[in-house]
Amino acid sequence: MRSKSYYGFAMLLQMLNGTSVEPTRELTFFMPDDRELSSSAISADQIEEFLLKHAIPMPLYYNDLSHFPTGTLVPSGLNSKMMRIHNRGRGDFFVNNAQIVSSNVCLSSEIKCHGIDAIIEYEST
Repeated sequence: MRSKSYYGFAMLLQMLNGTSVEPTRELTFFMPDDRELSSSAISADQIEEFLLKHAIPMPLYYNDLSHFPTGTLVPSGLNSKMMRIHNRGRGDFFVNNAQIVSSNVCLSSEIKCHGIDAIIEYEST
């Protein structure tokens, strides 16, 4: 993750050891790169919520994600938020407003990670 410019996101994950987002939980993270992450104001008490807004509660490789048709809604790590998939093929795959730009960045057995080009935004409810 460090070599692909996702060091900041990895650091946020490490800060949460012992919480509900602990890296042993089976998740897929959509990681904004360090440049995008540095433009976001995240306070210490918002880290867990931020990470869960960038996660879905199942570990999926990019190949698994690629089978989701455009318009599919998938739950985020937060119970109240859903992510909309926009799948127009490799190189044009979005989760809400964020395009996947690096697939399968981390491939541990419990979590999967994909790099995105923006902080994920949700529609107001």
